[in-house]
Amino acid sequence: MTLPPAGTSQKGFFSQNEYLAPLAVPTGEVANDVLGSVWIKNDVYMDVGLFAIGQAIVVLWVNILIFTAVAFFWGDWDVLYLGVILFAYPIYLLVTVLKKSVPLPARFNRQRREVCVPINANEYWIVPWETVVAQATECYSMTQAGKYSTGGGLLVVFKNPDPEADEKVKYCRFSFASGSTRASKMVWECMRSYMEIGPDAVDTPPQYHPYTKGVLATYWEQLGEAASRKGWPLALLWEGFFGVFVFNVLFISAVHKLKLNPPPELTWPEIVEWSKPIPPEQWAKRSPELEAAIAQREAELALRD
Repeated sequence: MTLPPAGTSQKGFFSQNEYLAPLAVPTGEVANDVLGSVWIKNDVYMDVGLFAIGQAIVVLWVNILIFTAVAFFWGDWDVLYLGVILFAYPIYLLVTVLKKSVPLPARFNRQRREVCVPINANEYWIVPWETVVAQATECYSMTQAGKYSTGGGLLVVFKNPDPEADEKVKYCRFSFASGSTRASKMVWECMRSYMEIGPDAVDTPPQYHPYTKGVLATYWEQLGEAASRKGWPLALLWEGFFGVFVFNVLFISAVHKLKLNPPPELTWPEIVEWSKPIPPEQWAKRSPELEAAIAQREAELALRD
C-alpha cells in the first residue's frame, strides 16, 4: 500500500481524500471524540471502539420526528405511512445491532508505541504505531444548486505484522462515519494526540463514565452540570427540551448503559500482560523520521496561523 505523505490531500470532482498517517503528523485540529469512540483511557493505553450507536439513533429519531410532524401539521397521514416504509429496515438494523455483542476495540499502548488490533474472538495483531495508516474522505453530490457535501469518514488501516500473510488477511480496517473531513481529523487526532502527547490531550466523554446510578438519575446530574456552566434557562432548553425530545438522549443513555457499561475488554492473558505499565526507561521512542516529520508539520501549521 503506497500512499502520499501525511498532511497532503487529493481532490476529485466528487470527493476529497486527506492523508493523515503514516507518519502520524499533527492535523491542525483539536482532539475531539465527536463519535464517542474512546471507551477506556489511562496512562498506559486507550481503547478505541466502533460502536457509535448514539449517532445512528439521533439520525433515525430526528427523521422520524420530521415525518411525524409533517403528517400531523399537514393532516396527511400518507406521509406517516411513507415514513414507516422508509424506516422499517433501519429500525430492524438497529435492533439487530443491539442484539449482537459489541465488537472488541483496538488498544493503543503509548508506552510500547504499539496497537493491539482484534481480528476475531481468538486472534489479534500487535502493530507498530508508526505503521498505522489513516485517511479522511469526504464525498459530494451534484444538484441543480451545485455541488454540496454529503458525508465522509475516517479510515484507519492496520497492516498484518506477518510478512507471509495471505493478501486476503493483509489488512484490518476500522471505518468511522464521522461525516466530514474536519470531524475525521478530530477523531484521528484523539488517537494521534494520545500516542504522541499523552493521556491529558484527550478528554473522556462523560457518557462513557461508569453508570453507578440509573439513567434518569445520571441524566439529572448531567443537566445540573450543564446548568452550572451555562445557567438553568439554556440548560433546560438545550439539554432539557432538545436533548430529551429532539435528540432522545435518555434512550441513547439507556443503550450505552446496556451495551457499554462496562465496555468490552481485551482479556487475552498475553494482552493483559502487554497492557501493564513498564518503567519509563523502557518506553519506546519516536523514530527519527517521525520526529523530523512532526517538526516540519508543526512549522507549517505555525506559518498558517
